[in-house]
Amino acid sequence: MKILDFLAPEAININLQATSKQAVLEELVEALVKTGKVTDRKKVLDVLLEREELGSTGIGHCIAIPHGKSDAVTELAASFALSRSGVAFDALDGEPVNIFFMLVAPEGSAGTHLKALARISGLLKDKFFLKNLLAAQSREEVLKVIEEEEKARH
Repeated sequence: MKILDFLAPEAININLQATSKQAVLEELVEALVKTGKVTDRKKVLDVLLEREELGSTGIGHCIAIPHGKSDAVTELAASFALSRSGVAFDALDGEPVNIFFMLVAPEGSAGTHLKALARISGLLKDKFFLKNLLAAQSREEVLKVIEEEEKARH
């Protein structure tokens, strides 16, 4: 499984404008609404907010991986955003989050959903990869960084 199989280029935002957790999630969901992979923005946003209530998906080291499953999602899909200034996201380490990888999947796709989460979190553990993502100045650069990292791991 490759991240680029479920991360649409048009769902990459390198200049996230949001300054709150809810606004971040809204921007990330909106990106997938535009790709057609999310059919009901409110339903998906509600699922993500419910997941955040269980515990923040801000995993620390400037990273958050909001995720959820909903029948308003047509297939496994991810959106990605960079916040240059960082957003308070209740991260485990208390630090602002700069890198957001949101993952949503249809109901009943737990196995695929978990594999994708593991794939994303595995890549994000690499400090060199993180540094390159944070330095990306365009959507194309983000795609290139991800593609190169995935090639290096196969």
